[in-house]
Formats: sequence, C-alpha cells, structure tokens
Amino acid sequence: MQRVCFVLQVKPERLEEYKERHRNVWPEMQKALRETGWGNYSLFLRDDGLLVGYLETANFERARAGMAKRDVNDRWQREMGDFFVQPDGALPDRAMQPLEEVFHL
Repeated sequence: MQRVCFVLQVKPERLEEYKERHRNVWPEMQKALRETGWGNYSLFLRDDGLLVGYLETANFERARAGMAKRDVNDRWQREMGDFFVQPDGALPDRAMQPLEEVFHL
C-alpha cells in the first residue's frame, strides 16, 4: 500500500468557501474516488491556505489515471481550479506532486 502526501496552496481569500465545498463533496465524486482506489483520503488546511493531502492506495499513478477518466472529476477540478495558487494554471489534480516519505513508524 502506498501512502501519498502532497501539498497545494489555497488562495487565502477563498478559504471559507473551499471548506464549505468540502463539507458538501458530491456523492458521485466520493464514489469515483473510492472506485479508483483513493483510500483513507484526507485534506488538512492551515490558516494561510497551505493544503496537505494524504491518501493510501495500491498504486497512485493508476488511481490518478482512473480519476482522470471520470467526467465527475473533470467537472470537480474545473470548479475547484480557481481556489488554488497555481502559477502554471494546472488544475489541482494535475498539480498533486507526492512528497518523499523520509520516515514512517
């Protein structure tokens, strides 16, 4: 099982709306995540907009590829894209770069 952690930056002026959107994640989006292997998926948000994501999956690249094929993911990413500071304009799901795990107990 891979443990994957990534960071993104939410625009400070959009923090409350970002949190509200995640209190109401579409059921079909949640279903797609489960079906494509995103387990134990959590998002943590700091007051300055630093977003830390964590998930467990058998294969992260396969899980990402599975979501990339889902229409619901495309709709979600386009709706959420403007919440993030992304200099290259990448949608959030394409900007998730796993951090190197340097310790695990």
